[in-house]
Amino acid sequence: MFTVKKILSLCGMTATSLLILAACGGNENVSQSNSNEGSGNHTSDNGEPFEIEMMANLHTPETPDNLLKELLEEKTNTVLNIQWVPDGNYEERLNTAFATGTLPMVVPMGFDMFNQFKDAMRAGEFWEIEPYLEEFENLNNLNPDILDNTRVDGKLYAIYQGRPLSRQGIIYRKDWADNLGIDEPTNTDEFYEMVRAFTEDDPNGTGQDDTNGMTDRSDLVYGSFKTIASWFGTPNSWGEEDGELLPEFMFDEYMETLDYMKDIHSNGYMNQDFPVTSKDDQIAQFTSGRAGVYVGSMGDVLSLYNDASATNPDIELAVTNYIEGPDGEYGIWAIPGFGSVMMFPKSAIETEDELRKVLGFYDDLMTPEVANLLVWGVEGTHYEVEGDGIRIIEENRNLVDTQVRPFLSLEVGEPESNGRYEMVAEYDVKAEADELIIDNNNYLIHDPSITLDSETYITNGDRLQQLIDDATYQYILGQMDEDGFNNTIERWRNEGGDAIIAEFNTSYAEQK
Repeated sequence: MFTVKKILSLCGMTATSLLILAACGGNENVSQSNSNEGSGNHTSDNGEPFEIEMMANLHTPETPDNLLKELLEEKTNTVLNIQWVPDGNYEERLNTAFATGTLPMVVPMGFDMFNQFKDAMRAGEFWEIEPYLEEFENLNNLNPDILDNTRVDGKLYAIYQGRPLSRQGIIYRKDWADNLGIDEPTNTDEFYEMVRAFTEDDPNGTGQDDTNGMTDRSDLVYGSFKTIASWFGTPNSWGEEDGELLPEFMFDEYMETLDYMKDIHSNGYMNQDFPVTSKDDQIAQFTSGRAGVYVGSMGDVLSLYNDASATNPDIELAVTNYIEGPDGEYGIWAIPGFGSVMMFPKSAIETEDELRKVLGFYDDLMTPEVANLLVWGVEGTHYEVEGDGIRIIEENRNLVDTQVRPFLSLEVGEPESNGRYEMVAEYDVKAEADELIIDNNNYLIHDPSITLDSETYITNGDRLQQLIDDATYQYILGQMDEDGFNNTIERWRNEGGDAIIAEFNTSYAEQK
C-alpha cells in the first residue's frame, strides 16, 4: 500500500512536516435570503455548466441517489462528478491517486492526512488560495482563527468544514443522583464520589450489585481520559514549560490523571475492560442501565436518551461541562475547529480561471439557501422549518438517511459562517448541552503544535504515540508503575521523541 512518505519519495521530495455534523440549537444568523447567492462564474468556455470532479468521504452504507446532486447542480450551475469513497478506504485511495497523478479537482483531507501532505503543498502540488478568497463574499465569512490552523508556512491551501471547538463534558443519570441525594459534580472530588456512589450505593434500587459508576471505551482522546486530563490541567497534546514545548505525558498533570483513573478503575467504579470496549458497547452499557456516567461529547445525550428511554421511559439524564481540577480551575481540550479541509490539486486544476470557478462553487455552498439544501435536503420533504431551526420529518427519516446524509461531507464552513439552519432541540437536556458546548469556548486548552512541522513526527509519530498509549492503559490497569511509565518516556525519547521535541521547538520559534 502506498504511504504519503513513499509517494513523496517517488516524486523526488523529502517529507519535512506535518478532526457527525453538529446539529443543535437555534441560529440567529439563519436566513433564506439569496442576497449572497454566489459570486462564481461556473460556465465552461462553451457556455455549458462547469464540471467539477471531486472525491468525497462516504460515511453511509450506500451512495446516495441523484436527487440532491441534481438540485445542487441546478443551484450552482455546475455538473458534479463525485467519487464517493467509503471512509475506511479513503486514505489509501487518496494516496494512490496522488502517486498516480489522478487526483480530482477537489480533495477532502482529515487533519492527519493534511499534515502528511504539507511537503506536497510546499512543492507546489496544490493551489495556494488566499490570493483569491477576497473575490468571494461568502468564503470571506470563514473563521480566520480556524483558517490560521490550516496554514502551512503562513500560506492557505484549504477551506475547512467547521466543528465546535469542544463538545466535551459529562452525561449522567440524574434519576440515580436524585435517588442518592447527590448534587451535580463541580470538581474532581465530587465526580469521584458520584462514580463511587453509582457503583456501591444501589442507585437503581434493585438491591443488586449491578451498576458501574462510569463507562469508558478504547479511545484515550474521545473517550474519558483526555477530558479528565483537561480537568487536571494537562496540556492539549503539547504544552510549554520554561519556554520549551514538551509532550503532554511529560507533565505532572498527566501522571495525576493516571493516578486518578487508576484509582477509579482499581476500585471497580468503571468497566474493567475499557481498553477493549468499543463505542457501541460503551453506549450499550449506559443505555441499558449498567453505568451512570458517560464522559465525552455532550451532544450524545439525545441519542443516549432515545435509546435508553425506549426500555426505561422514566429515565432522567443531565449534562454538565464544568469540573474543576485540584487547582480550582476548569479547562477543556480543543480541536483545531475543523473536521476536514478541501484541497485543490494543480494536476487537476490547471488555470486560475478554473480555480476561480471551483472556489465559486464553494462560495455558492456557503449561501444559506444552498447550505440548507446540502445539509438538510428539501424543505417539506426532508425537513420543516420551526422558528429559527428545523425539524426532520420523522416519517421521511429514511429518505434523509439515504438521500441527504452522504452529502454532509461536502459542507464548507459552519452555521455561523454559512447561515444554515440548525436542528431544533426537542429534548431540553440536549438544548442545555448545546449551550454548554458554546460555554466551553471560555475555557479552551489549545494544542500549540497544530501548525508546527516535524519530519520525525510524520515518519515515526504514530509508532511512538502507540508506546505512550499502551503505557497509559497499562498504568491505569495496574500493570505498570510510575518507574515503568517513566522508562517508556525514555524509550519514546530515544527512539525519535527527542528529535520531535527539537523539530517542533524549532518550528515554534520560527512562528513566534
